[in-house]
Amino acid sequence: MDNAQLKELVTGIAPDASFEDGRQFLTVTVSPAQLHPLLKSLKENPETNFDFMFCISGVDIQDKLMVVYHLESTNLKHQIVLKTAATDREKPELDSVVDLYKGAELHENEIFDLFGIVFKGHPNLRRMFMPDDWKGFPLRKDYIDEVNIVDLN
Repeated sequence: MDNAQLKELVTGIAPDASFEDGRQFLTVTVSPAQLHPLLKSLKENPETNFDFMFCISGVDIQDKLMVVYHLESTNLKHQIVLKTAATDREKPELDSVVDLYKGAELHENEIFDLFGIVFKGHPNLRRMFMPDDWKGFPLRKDYIDEVNIVDLN
């Protein structure tokens, strides 16, 4: 399936999706409410069969906390990139996708630990690198470390 066909299919599932032109892989931005249903459809549809989520990244960009998902169909040999942003920077929440992609469990823990995004429905959301009593989220652009004098502003 080429990018134009993927775009048509995604538009049918998530009509409010926006697309970035000029990318190697189809890059789609969807609302948090559309993300899980879209991922489920892309995984289960035999025409897309996105069976492998090979990367999930947290991103602090401008006033948004985003999560970027990279998917591949290992047998159909196509890829897609999905983006979504938490609507509340102070209490960011997104739905977990661990029920669809078991490998997302570790990535979501890392993003929670370093960006503070809570993944609703995650089976064991916890800090991975920072101590449990750590204040703040080190990869946010507004994070200030008074002890080590790290100011990312």
